[in-house]
Amino acid sequence: MSEYVSTRVPSNTSNDNIVSPWRFCTAPMMDWSDRHCRYFWRLLTNNARLYTEMVTTGALIHGDRDRFLRFDERESPIALQLGGSNSDDLARCAKWAEDWGFDEVNLNCGCPSDRVQNGAFGACLMGEPELVRDGVKAMRNACTIDVTVKHRIGIDHMESYEELCHFVGTVAEGGCKVFIVHARKAWLKGLSPKENREVPPLNYPWVYQLKQDFPELSIVINGGIETLDDCDVHLPHVDGVMLGRSAYHNPWILAEVDHRLFGEPKELRYREDIIEAILPYVEKELGSGARLNQITRHLLGLYQEVPGAKRYRRLLSEQAHRPGAGADVLRAAVNEVMQLAA
Repeated sequence: MSEYVSTRVPSNTSNDNIVSPWRFCTAPMMDWSDRHCRYFWRLLTNNARLYTEMVTTGALIHGDRDRFLRFDERESPIALQLGGSNSDDLARCAKWAEDWGFDEVNLNCGCPSDRVQNGAFGACLMGEPELVRDGVKAMRNACTIDVTVKHRIGIDHMESYEELCHFVGTVAEGGCKVFIVHARKAWLKGLSPKENREVPPLNYPWVYQLKQDFPELSIVINGGIETLDDCDVHLPHVDGVMLGRSAYHNPWILAEVDHRLFGEPKELRYREDIIEAILPYVEKELGSGARLNQITRHLLGLYQEVPGAKRYRRLLSEQAHRPGAGADVLRAAVNEVMQLAA
């Protein structure tokens, strides 16, 4: 196992009274966790740490930086996930992340898509821990915000727990203190990104063991976690949990996070309260040129398992994309649900 210099980080396993800043996180999800989605999620939970979609260093250096880095201050705490492998580029982008107000910059070492592999970053970086270490070190030297890494438990040829430890230990030498671990291997050849989220078996014990073998690091577990009951199972073993698609498809889960996982007083909340809270944001964004469906597509799951949910989704799906669609479409969709509840 590689030697590394580390500083003690609060851990759920060392002191149950200490809550890690990474206790509950929402996953970076391409085409889903954009700024409209994150604003909506923040109305449901104050304490969750929110992650952007993955943004490549090339997109920030050569593209529309404002488009990728702009977010509402209410979204904090928020992390920017970067895709890249060149240390100089990562350092530049990490500094921009800090300048724009992000609380964290996260390096993607877990995405298995062909496009990412062709760019020599994502999950394939697990095979080059020294390169990741150097990138982390460059980012830490360029900014003062947290620099973290999200990765798998292995890739194609990595079959042993010892290889996972070598990756984590080597990257920690660069100053990374927080590792978000998707508890599946990634098969870089032969499986699609969707299959890589479902086919490789989950191995939670390896992630738990990482926390035991690297007690000074914060270890966050990801993969196959769908409910807050699942979170309760994992949290005695690690510092945090990360939910992805389950939170997107049924976002009302997030309304219980602050009470269940952070000990805040339980509030009597209704989905209609969330809609009322987001309406001023919708009006503001429409006034700035956004289309209604760019926002409401993230709200389709809000009434999951509630009578009238199908009518709510259908109205939004049919109406929100039309030119000139306004907030009245969202109000009408909610009224469809309320009529059934009356």
